[in-house]
Formats: sequence, structure tokens, C-alpha cells
Amino acid sequence: MSTDHDSPVAALSALIDDLPEDLRQQALTHSSWTERRIDSYDRLAFLGDSVLGLSVATELLDRYPAIAAGGLTKIHNQAVSGVSCAAVGRELGVPEMLRGNEPEDLTAAIPAEVLLDGERPLPEATEALIGACYLAFGFERTAAAVAAAFEPRIEHASETRIDFKSALQELLARRGARVSYEVVAATGPPHRRTFEVVAIVESERVGSGEGRSKKAAEQLAAEQALAQFGG
Repeated sequence: MSTDHDSPVAALSALIDDLPEDLRQQALTHSSWTERRIDSYDRLAFLGDSVLGLSVATELLDRYPAIAAGGLTKIHNQAVSGVSCAAVGRELGVPEMLRGNEPEDLTAAIPAEVLLDGERPLPEATEALIGACYLAFGFERTAAAVAAAFEPRIEHASETRIDFKSALQELLARRGARVSYEVVAATGPPHRRTFEVVAIVESERVGSGEGRSKKAAEQLAAEQALAQFGG
């Protein structure tokens, strides 16, 4: 599949394109498409689920050194959810891959279109392809590609897990104070910009945070400020 070089899924798409044909075939074979269930994508999806989980967990540990385990768990659960995995699968073109691998004899097989209307086949096939990449290319290369592919999902999860900005605003309002946010640095290329934001209360910096969007950085700065104020 041809993928935009700047797309978050570009590296993972390239690995999938380079998969040995037998692994690729198995990763795109639903259990109703083969006589033996063991030859379907089920086992690779089982493996891929763990590879995805560890890849994202490792990325979270590096990216958010100030967030406690509970917060990391919330981000992780949302970032690797079935909905998230399906979204990445669509960006990778997994629906088209499944349609292309549909068997000609559909007597006992479930058509790809019917499968894609269901909740699980798309994320399962995506996980199976990740599992296949792990077997073919090892964890290091696969994890880097997976982390990049799921980066927008990680960012979204970090922004929506808890509204620290609102919590900080309410805490300060009870004390007759207000908070403002200031971007103090922006680094990286335009499509992968990282922002550093500080939270300011009464001219004093009370928290700072870095994120791939200003909103995410503000949330991390607010979280740090809340900890300082005992919120």
C-alpha cells in the first residue's frame, strides 16, 4: 500500500509491505476463510495485542516522566482500545487488504464486507499484522513503527483523560487567583512539533509541560501545578 511519507503510519505500512507472503496471508485470513482455525489470524492477533500494548507502554514511560502509573494506565487503555486500533487499521488500509484476501469460494466463508461491519475483525486484523511484523522484524523496529502509528491516539488520550485545566481553575477560583498559560518553546518539524508550556499564577511559574499540541502541554502544566497546590 502507498502511504504518505509524513503519515504517522508510514513506517508501520512499510513493514507490512515487506512482510513475508506467508505471514501477511495468515494475518489477513479470518477463521471462516480457512479449514483450520489455527491458520487464521487469531494467533497473530493474540501476539500483536501484546506487542501493541508493550510498544505504547514503553512510549508512554518515555514521553510522560511526571505522570504516575494510574494516569499512564488511563492513557494506555484508551490509546490501544479497539476503537483506536480500528482507526489505525483504516489509515493502514487494512479493510482493502482484507477485501483483497477474501477467498473466491464464499460457501462457508463470511464475506469481507460483512466482517468489516462487525466491531472486532478490523482491530484484530490490525493486531495480527503487528504480530506478524514482530515475528519478521523483531521488537525494536516494530515497536518504533507502532509507537509512531499510534502517536495521534496517544496524544488524544493524554488530552482527554482528565481535564486538569478545569480542576486547576476551580481550585484557584476558590483562592481568588487565576491561571494563565504561556508557550515558552516550540521544537521539531511542522508535522511533529513539540510545545513547552508553563502555567503562571500571580506572575509565578507553577507548572510546566511538553506535548505534541498546545492543549496537551497545557494539561500537563496544569497537572503539575495542581500537585504543587495540593489539588
